[in-house]
Order: sequence, then C-alpha cells, then structure tokens
Amino acid sequence: MQVNRDRRLLQLLVFGVAVLAIAPLLAIVVLALGGETGVAPLDNGIISGRQLRGTLLLLVSTSCGVAVLGTTSGWLTACCRFPGRRLLRMAQLLPLATPAYLLAATLTDLGSIHGWRIYGMGWGIGVLTLSTYPYVFLLSTDSFSRLGQRQLEACRTLGCGPWRSFFRVALPLTVPAIGAGMALSGMEVVNELGAVDLLGLPALSTGILQRWQGDGDPAGAAQLALVTLLVVAALISLERWLRRRSRRWDLEGRGQVPLHWSLAGWRAVAAQLICLGPPLISLGIPLLWMSERWQGRLEEADQLLSLGLRSVSLALVAAVLTVSSALLLAVAQRWLQRPLLQQFVFVGSMGYAVPGAVLALGLLRLGAPIGVSPLVMLTLGYADRFMAVGRGSLDAALERIPPSMEEAATSLGSSWWAMLRRVHVPLLMGPLWVGALLVFVDTVKELPLTFALRPLNFDTLSVRVFQYAGDERIEAALGPAAVILVLGLLASGVLMKAMEDTEPWKQSES
Repeated sequence: MQVNRDRRLLQLLVFGVAVLAIAPLLAIVVLALGGETGVAPLDNGIISGRQLRGTLLLLVSTSCGVAVLGTTSGWLTACCRFPGRRLLRMAQLLPLATPAYLLAATLTDLGSIHGWRIYGMGWGIGVLTLSTYPYVFLLSTDSFSRLGQRQLEACRTLGCGPWRSFFRVALPLTVPAIGAGMALSGMEVVNELGAVDLLGLPALSTGILQRWQGDGDPAGAAQLALVTLLVVAALISLERWLRRRSRRWDLEGRGQVPLHWSLAGWRAVAAQLICLGPPLISLGIPLLWMSERWQGRLEEADQLLSLGLRSVSLALVAAVLTVSSALLLAVAQRWLQRPLLQQFVFVGSMGYAVPGAVLALGLLRLGAPIGVSPLVMLTLGYADRFMAVGRGSLDAALERIPPSMEEAATSLGSSWWAMLRRVHVPLLMGPLWVGALLVFVDTVKELPLTFALRPLNFDTLSVRVFQYAGDERIEAALGPAAVILVLGLLASGVLMKAMEDTEPWKQSES
C-alpha cells in the first residue's frame, strides 16, 4: 500500500512539472491561432519570410561549419598522437565560456577601433560556428574513441593512413553522433538573439521580440513563434533519431585502449594549429578587447556590484529549482515504467530546445493576466529552459546505482522520499553539484529570456552587455563582460575535469 501511494504521489509531481513545462507552448498555439495581427498582411508576410530565410541560411551554414570544426578536432584528439594532444582536447571546451553575443559585441567594437566593418551574415556564421562547435566535438570525439579496433587495424594493414581510415571507416560509423551534435548546435542558433541583433541579421528570434515589444502585436509574435517551434521540432526529431542510431556503434566496449596514429613533423604542427585555432580565437578576441579597452581602473563599481548580485541571486534560485526538478524527473523515469509517464518526463525535459523568446512569450501570456510577478515567471522560465542541463549527468549516474539498493530500501518500508534523501542524494551529490554549477553559469549568460521577462529597471550582466553594445558603448560593458567570461571559464573547467576523468585511454599516457 505504501509503495502504491508513493508511486501515485510521484506520478502527480511528474505530471505537474510536465504541465508547467508545456503550458507556455500551448498558450502560444492558442494565441497564434486565435488572435489577429496588427500588421498589414503583406508587410507581415515579407518580414516573416525574410526572417525565416535568414534563420534557415544561418542554421544550414553554421551546421556545415560546426560539422567540419567539431569532427576534425574530434578525430585528431581521439585517434591521433601529437605533442600537446591532451591539453588541446580539453581546450576544445573553452568556446563554451564565451557567449555568442559577447563574441559578437567585442568583435564589432574591435572593428570600430581598427576601421573594420563587422556586420552581416558571414560574420554571424563565423561567430555562431565558433560558439557552438563544441557540441559536435563532444559527441564526435566520444564516438571516435569507441571505434572498433578490428576495422581500424585492417585499414592500417592495408596501408591506409589516418585520413584514409577516417573517410573510409571512422566517418561513416560516427555520422549519427555528428548529426546529433549538429542538431544541438542548431537549437542554439535558433535561440540566439544578441549576436544576430548586433550583427544585423534577419532572424526569427529578433522578429518575435520586435513584433511583441516593438509593434505591440503579440498574436503576430506568436505566429512567428510557431514557425520557430516547427524548426526546433524538426531539430529535436533529428537529434533523437540520430542518437538512437549512434548507440549501435559502441562495438568493443571501453576495456581496450583505442588505436592511435602518431603524427610528427609538419603533420603534428598542422594538427596542433587546427585544434588550437578555434579556442584561441573565441577566447582570445574578448581578452584582446579587454586589454585594449582597459583603462587601469574599475568604472561604475557600484553598478557592477548591483548587476552581479542580481544575476547571481537569480542564478542561485534557478540552479536549486532546476536541479531539484531534474532529480525528480530522473528518478521518476527510473521508477515509473508507464509509457504515458515516460512521455511526460520527456516533455518536462525538452525546454532547452525551446528558444528563450518563444518561452518568454508563452510565460507572459499565462502569468500576466493573473498577476504573476515577472521575477517568478523568469525563474520558472530558467528552470524550464535548463532542465536538460541539470539532468545531463544525473541519468548516467543513476544507471550506476544497482536496483537492488532500492529494492532493499523498499522491503524495509522506506518511502520514496526517504529513499531519495538517504540513498540517491548522497550517491548523486557529485553530478548534482556539476549540474547546479552548469545551470548557474548558463543562467548568468542567458539573454533572450532575461531580456524579455525582466522587470522594469532590473538589468542583469548579460542584458547590460547587450544594451551597451546596442548603444555603441561597448567599452562601458568591460566589467559585466569580464564577470560573464570568468564564470564561463569556471563551467568549462568543470566540464574539462569530468571529460578528463572519463577519458578511455587516460592510463595509457601516464
């Protein structure tokens, strides 16, 4: 009886989280299908078509760029030996420390200093490629490290070098993982607001905010949001399908040391330059900008302290709420095997794929009529948006906990809450801390959701950088930009440590 009551309570909690996650999207659908736009139909169609074409062009071009960068660096650092390989493998995560809008803002300001024109689609593709290629790198390097040794050894005996083996064997086996990384990168591209606005690119994310806040046309914004959701739904479907396909290629387990090709001479130098270039550019440009704009003193220290406290407070609350909800969903997915509940768990975790501007519009549509505080809506939006980030390491960690521990606790009359508190939380403390840190840093960097839902005169670090850049006063954003960069480097360091601890051939290079 106690077990049945526990399961029913857990089902209700999961259902509640899923309803909170999907309700903003349903509100957008109702608004889009039931409202009338305040913009002339012809103008509406012209603007929407231009923004859709701009988003698709940016999406396709960036996907090609991240596929080349992420796959090449993944192959070199996973299957080749050259001086500095391990450090360069870790360095591929450094671009995650620099948000795309910060890279775009510093680039445009450096261009104004040196007389360059940093504007347009080409620059946007470059910025977003540098900011998002680590998604492809992470999945491709993991897939390359799991390659079957028999196939690669057969290539070597037939006289195939690294690149011929790459194109004939490794690449076909790794295509599903590469495609999944491209889909994740594409979700970030569709969500991006600051970089596309600063570089003057037509995109659906900027169109949603312009219709909503600039034109006072929420129904038109909701219609654009529906178009955006269709693009995102296609990316989600592609990512899930490719992930399912990529599972079959874990051919020989992790018990063997992967095969490596030793590179020397100009080949080793070329590999070093290929792996060093993207991290150096993405991190070096903001540091170069800071060195040129630095005047030896802190300006507006009181404002920087206020912005920092606001950002940190929001991020702390969002981290606690998100990780708690993520733990609930992860445990529910393990305990509840009903297909309907499994779908609710999936829905509750898909907020990361929803663009921030779309999520903000849905939350405001739901919360404003009943007087919900903007800060409450913003915090709920963070939790919905970053639920997948909080769950990232929990699912894998839960798989390492044997079911016999839960069965023993249940047989002793322990409730699910006591089991969660006494068994799971102590064993999952490491992944919980990592997830909380990543959610904290992602919240500090987040722009579209914060910009749309923040209360009046309640700016954060990311919003202030974006505003200064839009007003062509980017030099005033030195302090906020530095804080964002430091926090991003902290998160990248955590990922590097986790990545190094799970490196399958770590012991072979002691």
